[in-house]
Amino acid sequence: MSSPSTAAGHRSLGWTLALLALAQLIFSLDLNIVFVALPEIGADLGFSDQTLQWVVGAYAVFAGGFLLFGGRAADLFGRRRVFVIALTLYALSSLAGGLATSPTMIIVARAVQGIGGALLLPSTLSLINTLFEEGPRRNKALAVWGGAGASGLTVGALLGGLLTQGFGWPAVFYVNVPLAGIVALAALYFIPRDERRTDSRKFDFPGALTVTIGATLLVYVLVQGPEDGWNSVGILVAAALAVLLLIAFAVIEARSSDPLMPLRLFSNRSLLVGITVTFIYMGTFGALPYFLTTLFQGVHRFSALETGLAFLVPSLAIATGTQLGGKIATRLGVRPTLWIGFGIGIVGTAALAIGFDANSSYLVAVPGLIISGVGQGLVWTAMFIAASSGVAPEEQGVANGMATTTLNLGYAIGLAILIAVANAGTTGLTGEEARIASADGGFLAVLLAAAGMLLGLLITLVHPRTSESPVPGDDQKAGESEPATARVP
Repeated sequence: MSSPSTAAGHRSLGWTLALLALAQLIFSLDLNIVFVALPEIGADLGFSDQTLQWVVGAYAVFAGGFLLFGGRAADLFGRRRVFVIALTLYALSSLAGGLATSPTMIIVARAVQGIGGALLLPSTLSLINTLFEEGPRRNKALAVWGGAGASGLTVGALLGGLLTQGFGWPAVFYVNVPLAGIVALAALYFIPRDERRTDSRKFDFPGALTVTIGATLLVYVLVQGPEDGWNSVGILVAAALAVLLLIAFAVIEARSSDPLMPLRLFSNRSLLVGITVTFIYMGTFGALPYFLTTLFQGVHRFSALETGLAFLVPSLAIATGTQLGGKIATRLGVRPTLWIGFGIGIVGTAALAIGFDANSSYLVAVPGLIISGVGQGLVWTAMFIAASSGVAPEEQGVANGMATTTLNLGYAIGLAILIAVANAGTTGLTGEEARIASADGGFLAVLLAAAGMLLGLLITLVHPRTSESPVPGDDQKAGESEPATARVP
């Protein structure tokens, strides 16, 4: 029988996991919550068609560019400290977004929100992977965290529709203020205090500067390229600078005695598969909500509220998949879980494509939404288990920063490709012709996403059958890595 102190510790870790899951929900919500509100934002603040996309793009660019920085900051400056700072940035920038009276103000607010997200996501993952020991306990924790995160990708559209319909577009920003504030304050009580560092490790400022600017420029190119044209001077210059800075980053890391991203981490096959799968996941599964929003609003003419309600089905399916993912990974291993998830996802996404017809109804899409959603949840949980396996506790932040960076790059690249495919036949069309062409374009894009999932399935063959041992730091010997802060029953 557990002692009172042990039971209290278990309860405390339960609250900690709840806070981390809620923080991940906040991050995921913001990826899609503004999509439904974009028409109202554009009309109210006077955005042009060319600049409105930056309400979404500013968040994506800065979140993608600062993730590796955020992961290493969590390792060196304290996971709880970075977690609380990130949530504070979220609350303040969300308040500014809701109060915005001009396009510039709301774009700047979304950029700061993106930086907050870049600090929040890897610190949240790092806390889970150090508080919960590798194996069934961590798998269960990642499933709970994953349920909040993966569902948030679609719940964002639901909440965005409800808030926009009932209270106006500023509500999609204001909702974050109390949520982020409460989680930040609760974290000071429930999350263990950061341990005082006793080693002499330093922050790799040259590496952080080059990779942050380089990655930010790269995401900018991917987000803005389709709008400005890939041959435009601004896009070409930004792309060239991004390549040069990322090459400089690789050279700096190879020569640094205490690098921001130790290159030896790439020898961990589980981590390598994890970060590759996160890239494919967001370029395929993660892009589906965009096309579903287009289908519901642009083709079926759903209102903002109806669009939000339509996302209930995939949200529940994804949440179910994440919980199954933790259980299957514990019983069968990560590789079979990824195989099963991608396999189900391919079948479900192909079935979902049938619903992209101008003359079909929502019910036609429901089977695909359910099957694809379950596959999506399975892969979401398993890929983060893979990315954390065999990584020493003191490097969990940078490993998670690597995984979440590829997550955002995959989203930007995948969405850009799929949108180009979907819009290829809509140029110059209006009215009913545009509606039909939009449905047909979505059909092709969703089928292409299913094909991308097949690539993800094949990549899982590289994953080791068993977990790898932690890769020790330069100043540690194998087997002497820092122990996890706490355990769960």
